[in-house]
Amino acid sequence: MDNKDFGKQLELRTKKFAISIIKLSISLPKTEEGMVIKNQITKSGTSVGANYREANRSRSKADFRNKIKISESEASETAYWLEIIKEINWINDSGIDVILKEASELLAIFTSISSKLKQ
Repeated sequence: MDNKDFGKQLELRTKKFAISIIKLSISLPKTEEGMVIKNQITKSGTSVGANYREANRSRSKADFRNKIKISESEASETAYWLEIIKEINWINDSGIDVILKEASELLAIFTSISSKLKQ
């Protein structure tokens, strides 16, 4: 798989991830605390793919590197909120484990891309 194909596949993957985060956030409690977490996870979870898409359309290597770092950071934040939701037991579904695994894998991918850009 060349870089272009990899980029398209990762864009699709991050879009699917965003959709899974939105669906999960809909099921969070409608309490004040639930709304805070819902807002945080929706922002970070959808930002992963949005910033990656922007990276692929960047105007410079520096812009690409910056957008990749943002995707990495947002994936990390999303994993954090997923861990909180799981530990509070707000979602009694094993589906959260699947989403958490995907967040961890995306974080690893963006960390790897970022580290290669430093070389």
